[in-house]
Amino acid sequence: MSTSTANETSKYLKGVCNFDKYPAVNVKGAKHPCVVGWEAIWDSVSLALGSNKCLVLECYPGVFENEILDSLKMYWPQIKIFQSKDCMKSEAAIEALVEPDVTEDEIFGYMTRLNIESFFEKEAIDSAKKQIADSRGPVLIFGPGASLLADNPDLLVYADMARWEIQQRFRQKMVANLGANNAELKASLKYKRAFFVDWRVCDRLKKKLMKSADFVLDTNTAGQPKLVAGDDVRSAYRQAVAQPFRVVPFFDPGPWGGQWMKEVCDLNANAPNFAWCFDCVPEENSLLLRFGEHLVEVPSINLVFYESENLLGKAVQARFGDEFPIRFDFLDTMNGGNLSLQVHPTTEYIQEKFGMHYTQDESYYMLDAGEDASVYLGLKSGINSDSMIADLNIAQNEGTCFDAEKYVEKWPAKKHDHFLIPAGTVHCSGANSMVLEISSTPYIFTFKLWDWQRLGLDGKPRPINIEHGKAVIDWSRTTNWVEKELINTVQVVAEGDGWIEERTGLHEREFIETRRHWFSKAVLHNTNGSVNVLNLVEGKEAIVESPTGAFDPLVIHYAETFIVPEAVKEYTIRPYGASEGQRCATIKAFVRTKP
Repeated sequence: MSTSTANETSKYLKGVCNFDKYPAVNVKGAKHPCVVGWEAIWDSVSLALGSNKCLVLECYPGVFENEILDSLKMYWPQIKIFQSKDCMKSEAAIEALVEPDVTEDEIFGYMTRLNIESFFEKEAIDSAKKQIADSRGPVLIFGPGASLLADNPDLLVYADMARWEIQQRFRQKMVANLGANNAELKASLKYKRAFFVDWRVCDRLKKKLMKSADFVLDTNTAGQPKLVAGDDVRSAYRQAVAQPFRVVPFFDPGPWGGQWMKEVCDLNANAPNFAWCFDCVPEENSLLLRFGEHLVEVPSINLVFYESENLLGKAVQARFGDEFPIRFDFLDTMNGGNLSLQVHPTTEYIQEKFGMHYTQDESYYMLDAGEDASVYLGLKSGINSDSMIADLNIAQNEGTCFDAEKYVEKWPAKKHDHFLIPAGTVHCSGANSMVLEISSTPYIFTFKLWDWQRLGLDGKPRPINIEHGKAVIDWSRTTNWVEKELINTVQVVAEGDGWIEERTGLHEREFIETRRHWFSKAVLHNTNGSVNVLNLVEGKEAIVESPTGAFDPLVIHYAETFIVPEAVKEYTIRPYGASEGQRCATIKAFVRTKP
């Protein structure tokens, strides 16, 4: 890290890292205790089942099924167990079923339209239902799709699983895809299958079951299970969308990763680097619910499914359904390397090729920058497009160096600069930058054009997507246009006692609006019909409060991202604690809902 950057970060650290890596929603008024440990859990389930017969335990893919079954057999040896996997189609049949959506591409597939029923043999389900009906004594129907085997179960337990934990289990070869025996498969290929097929299929089922599940089972931490009443979880979701909250950030290394987040976010100092942080990507992040002294982990996408209108706002929910459209993440290249040179698909292309209905427009907000920081953005005027593609292919096929600066404009970057990146624009962050990436949320649709002759963390070249990329590059995005349209298009739109509000983007082609507030006193915000996502980009800490006392205050620390549901309507933010009397700043993103 350069000296100037070290000085910048030290003013926030001062020997203490206050970034909260495990934020939680404090649940009030739970009617039932959170139950911890297998023996206590099965006691509670047995008591709830009583003299009834049929217990369904629906599992999200990635759950350690053997841990659950082994504990149950020890506690409840007389219960008869029916496993949903015994009614599934053969692995070969499932492979053929999902192949059109998984495709042969190493990274990209097609968003499936399959449902969980497609994975099962109807005759096998009918047979199992008859055996269940004929059974004496209590029965457990267990596994992904277990609820298909019981039309009206006496008790329904839903074992959920966070996406980030599933990914870790993929990497450790601990779990397989839905209906597959492929735990040994390369983690990225299991992730692709899950992203395009498994999670879509199982989320469609989850949306139906989460409204009626009697219990939610959290097994995200192996050997530390927790059981919560379904009514209490649903009540917690309703509470969460009535107040500002944070999701659980996660951090990951990368071939270009840097050192900034280690210091500011208090991460493992012995790790080689940290490249990514997903600080607000609800499909990937978890939400922690605090029930008394216990933290229960659920996928934060559950909140979007269950409370989409209150969370997103009516106009946003009408447009995006139960998808969360705004993404905040960190890209750390401090003492690292350039990101891959890349481009994102146009809306037409992502719809046609991948089945997504909107694309990854984005921006780079410079949370911090070294003296030599830069952003590659747009093309140089007068370049020949055929020559650029030819040189990219030569570099890819022959292992030679691509002269990026011959074709792509390189701009100096400093702290608080904002670079707008509508889809179709060639771009990447340079080294010695700390980027807060503000974007829409189609997740993985990045077409890498050039990766600076380096290998991935697995020692192998990362996939390059020149064919996809050349189909979407907007060759008119050249130097003059980029400078006018995409770099620091800052306008003061309002000001008051102790605060200034600036519009910083995004581009008119993008549906996200961003506003920066500089403030030394309390500033009033309105959600304006859309969920708001904010990050404290200047100042050590601030406090978010309700003008009417409608929710408990939320203290936010430097670089933390937080979500304000649209149902909150009004909220204030002011400097707090170590920042009282100082100038702070937030960057806020929301969906434009008015012309």
